[in-house]
Amino acid sequence: MKTVEILNGAFGCVTLEDTVDWARDWIASGQRGYVCTVNVAILMMMRANPNLQRFVDGASLVVADGQPLIWASYLQGDALPERVTGVDLVDELCELASEEGFGVYFLGARAEVIETAVANLKARHPGLEVCGVADGYFSAAEASERARAIRESGAKLLFVGMGVPRQEEFLENQWEELGVSLAIPVGGSFDVLAGKARRAPVLLQRLGMEWAFRLAQEPRRLWKRYLLTNTQFIYHVLRSATRSEPDSR
Repeated sequence: MKTVEILNGAFGCVTLEDTVDWARDWIASGQRGYVCTVNVAILMMMRANPNLQRFVDGASLVVADGQPLIWASYLQGDALPERVTGVDLVDELCELASEEGFGVYFLGARAEVIETAVANLKARHPGLEVCGVADGYFSAAEASERARAIRESGAKLLFVGMGVPRQEEFLENQWEELGVSLAIPVGGSFDVLAGKARRAPVLLQRLGMEWAFRLAQEPRRLWKRYLLTNTQFIYHVLRSATRSEPDSR
């Protein structure tokens, strides 16, 4: 698969439909791996967190979860086709799972949130086989027990929504125990799927301003993340564009 390098990330040149097709083939092949959905904030976090960078570098597929990443790919003359968001990926892969008949495990968020999110997904995809549902509030000492429950459930697909980098650390530390064919850390997607958080209108998404919509909803929690990381991203992209060598770190 062709990849496009943007700063310190290598993104698969795929659409949402391509990603679902890839996941179907991957699970059918019997291989094991994970997908990373990387946005600007995560890409900048990776620069300061070697463990997170290593985890993303080891993914079987990395997709661009943010319109600014698509713009940056155009700027360097090697365009990505479209953004692939974690929320959309969860929904489409649950449709795939219902069609293909493989089980899915959901881990993360508060108990009431994850249960509502899964109930909504089951309503949209009636054939969905849910192998297990568990909240993301557990100690490091309990992590192996959660991983063992996932393995024993027989799930082929695992969604983990516990925030970056905790969800990635869980997957890396428990990988051998999990047993799933494909795992995807999905951040706050369960909140959206449960109706606890709203997505930006489609126009704002296309304009690459979904971050501003979220910032307006939770300014105290998100102002530093978005304003700081967006500024860093613009600086590094422009710096890379004016140099002969790509700014990989």
